[in-house]
Amino acid sequence: MSSPNSVPIYMLNNGVTIPAVAHGAWAPHSNEARSKAKEWLLTALKAGYRHIDTAQGYYTEGVVGEVIKESKIPRKEIFITSKLSSSNHHRVAESFEESLKALSVDYIDLFLIHWPQAMPNDNEQRKNPDGTWKIREDITFHQAWAELEKLMEAGKVKAIGVSNFSIKTLKELATTAKITPAVNQVELHPYLVQENLREYCDKKGIVISAYTPSGYDTVRKDPLIVQLAEKYKVTPNQITLAWHLARHIIIIPKSLREEHQKENINLPILDAEDIVKISKLDRNQRICNAADEHGQVYGWSLERLGW
Repeated sequence: MSSPNSVPIYMLNNGVTIPAVAHGAWAPHSNEARSKAKEWLLTALKAGYRHIDTAQGYYTEGVVGEVIKESKIPRKEIFITSKLSSSNHHRVAESFEESLKALSVDYIDLFLIHWPQAMPNDNEQRKNPDGTWKIREDITFHQAWAELEKLMEAGKVKAIGVSNFSIKTLKELATTAKITPAVNQVELHPYLVQENLREYCDKKGIVISAYTPSGYDTVRKDPLIVQLAEKYKVTPNQITLAWHLARHIIIIPKSLREEHQKENINLPILDAEDIVKISKLDRNQRICNAADEHGQVYGWSLERLGW
């Protein structure tokens, strides 16, 4: 797979190639927002993106399918990542077929287990009376992963992986998995460096993919990031994204504005000393998926998640 501009191409542990910069396809859960997503996803493809990151839980797979069709770009030139919803762990094959239909494609390039925990169906009450998220204990991510492996064997997906897994849950998965995950998509930015996880995944041949790669304004306004942006004559966002690529991490920025989309795939090469400086900003701070008032993230404790 080729990728325009200067977007690096990584190779996964099964030989599949993947553009290192994806455009996120998450949108607020309203018909208006999803309708507008079509506009900014089309400009993303026009700007040169060839990797789109969606999910069953984003409810934008249908929009992504429309965008690919309207773009006139050959399907084989666009890498699609989607994810199994926590409410579909018990119906992997069926929900995967629904994703194929929504995307209007006959295969998905990369399919991930979105979260290790299984949750009730979307049409069921999702929370307990005390406000905690309901969790299904009758099905495990081991079972869901075995179903993803069957999708691989059937040739319906080119690579499979996980999301929001820690060293702990990756080790647990390894006790039953026949196939090592190709990718682990996690929250990662200069305030949440996760170096131990990166080193572990590197040893196992698992590529890390970063969501919330910029760390939002929380990180972008950090004095060091601002200083380096001035040094390289780019935006603070470009500094954080370039730092990820220097660490061989896939990034998933998202922007509704074409000029920012272009910036996010045209990144500077950082000096080694600056990469080290940025990594030292680490404070183990989760910005996107921090624990709630119950000390949980979607029903699991930080201990159970291995966070």
